Amino acid sequence: MIENLPSYVSIAFILTTFLTVGFLFYAFRQTVFDTTAAKILFALVPLWLIFQAALASSGFYLLVDVFPPRLPLFAVIPALVLIILLFIFARKDFISRISLKTLTLLHVIRIPIEIVLLWLFQNGQVPQLMTFEGRNFDILSGLTAPIIYWLAFRNGKTNRPLLIAWNIFALLLLINIVTNAVLSIPAPFQQLAFEQPNRAVLYFPFVWLPSVVVPVVLFCHLASLNKLFSIDFKS
Repeated sequence: MIENLPSYVSIAFILTTFLTVGFLFYAFRQTVFDTTAAKILFALVPLWLIFQAALASSGFYLLVDVFPPRLPLFAVIPALVLIILLFIFARKDFISRISLKTLTLLHVIRIPIEIVLLWLFQNGQVPQLMTFEGRNFDILSGLTAPIIYWLAFRNGKTNRPLLIAWNIFALLLLINIVTNAVLSIPAPFQQLAFEQPNRAVLYFPFVWLPSVVVPVVLFCHLASLNKLFSIDFKS
């Protein structure tokens, strides 16, 4: 863990990560608990959390001058590959059946994530541009998620255009912060925030941000848009 970092920052982030995974598993249990993909993910995600915690705790990601960079190779790319595989092999039986309501409401977890990022900035572990005081407006996704949930699903109907617009908007906000975060990591490809780089993600538990939380949020947007653009749309 990061030395001299107040314990409440790490605890808040750990709890938020567990909440994120809990939301995801709840979405699975509602409609797709019986699928092979869900059963694999129920087993794989806890193992992935432990694996990433072990790597980060050992200092594996602190070697930032090696090529290829360790964080993208061992934390980010495997998660993205898993998402791609799910869309290739489990789109119809798994992704298309996940509850759109839960996929939408899950994004409230972006509120505590942004608060943790602010605390990390105040303790010198991420640049200001990664917070809502800088270039990161992702907290808007979290704040609007319950409002969109209420507007889109009230009266027993689903407001498809509203959900499409909001998911695209929130996805663009996610891409914005991810891009700034990646370019702020102290590595050969760093382009931003040289005076206070994005060090936190190299340590436990914050390595779970790029390896678990962001992939879950990305998956939820892609799964939602997949459902919303499908011909036989069902909420």
